[in-house]
Amino acid sequence: MEGKNNVLISEQVLQVPYNYSAGPVASRFLVSLRDERKILGIRCNTCGKVYVPPRGTCGACFCQLEDWVEVGPEGTLSNFTVINYPEPVHPASAPFALGIILLSGADTGLVHVVRAPLEKIKIGMRLKPVFTKKRRGHILDIEGFEPVGI
Repeated sequence: MEGKNNVLISEQVLQVPYNYSAGPVASRFLVSLRDERKILGIRCNTCGKVYVPPRGTCGACFCQLEDWVEVGPEGTLSNFTVINYPEPVHPASAPFALGIILLSGADTGLVHVVRAPLEKIKIGMRLKPVFTKKRRGHILDIEGFEPVGI
């Protein structure tokens, strides 16, 4: 195919296989989901802030984080959005809701699928995780969060 200035343009698909390491902090979080169905956070020993998902450094005081704590499993929906269009990378079929869930004992929110009828989703509702039967060490080992008491 010829382009401007008689330059030949050839389209190709380049595949570059690679492995991605989640690192020691995210790996411990994901292994806990997979093996124990527990959600772990990490607490700063200086300011006391609990991060979920966990991270290596405190965003408030920049200290190294090493104090693992179990959080939740229930939490409160602090915000959400409805996804109305399908994409192959989406964790659910459109339309669906993604929410920020503030798990009990955590100071930061976890973004995940809210499994409830869209018209019933409300900020402040209590949610609990639904784990997959076959877990593989992935954030989607939690299928989503559903309302407590339903």
